[in-house]
Amino acid sequence: MGIKAGGTLLTGAILGIVMVAVVFGGEAAVSTTEFCTSCHSMTYPAEELRSSSHYGALGANPGCKDCHIPQGFKNFHLAVATHVVDGARELYMEFAEDYSTVEKFNERRLIMAHDARMNLKKWDSRTCRECHRNPQPPGSDAKAAHKKMETEGATCIDCHQNLVHKEAPETDLNESIKQGKLVLKTASKDEDEEDEEDEDEDEE
Repeated sequence: MGIKAGGTLLTGAILGIVMVAVVFGGEAAVSTTEFCTSCHSMTYPAEELRSSSHYGALGANPGCKDCHIPQGFKNFHLAVATHVVDGARELYMEFAEDYSTVEKFNERRLIMAHDARMNLKKWDSRTCRECHRNPQPPGSDAKAAHKKMETEGATCIDCHQNLVHKEAPETDLNESIKQGKLVLKTASKDEDEEDEEDEDEDEE
């Protein structure tokens, strides 16, 4: 009886190890840029990444997962959730939408950009912080802007949008959360004043 119980326990342990290996291995496999770009639509943003200032900037060539999938054991639940929710949605859209040209892809670019920004907001931009640790921005304006992280619940993505992929209108993430829908950023008073000054100078 004892030998049988021991054999069952050993079999269960081996199966458990195999299952863990399959889950972690599967997660790693679906996090590769090669897997992401197996969907035709993702070849457009992948090409934008390769021509962006982020590519090779810190002596490394980041892939899709480095920005869009939280890495490490402590973030494994976020990686799985991202693939289950976002991955399944985008896979469905790959078949439901026509992405045969980048122009057609651009018709949904704002929605996809906003979804990615909201993920980063939700994660407190932890994928950004993997490379950009304890940033010390130069200049008083940049330092004041970074203070918003302490006073307004801001995170990297609130201000740093459109750094890698083709530009999409910036979204107000705090307001989007509050209203439960996509809310575009509006020009600040200072920006409006600068625009007016520029127009006055042009008229002169």
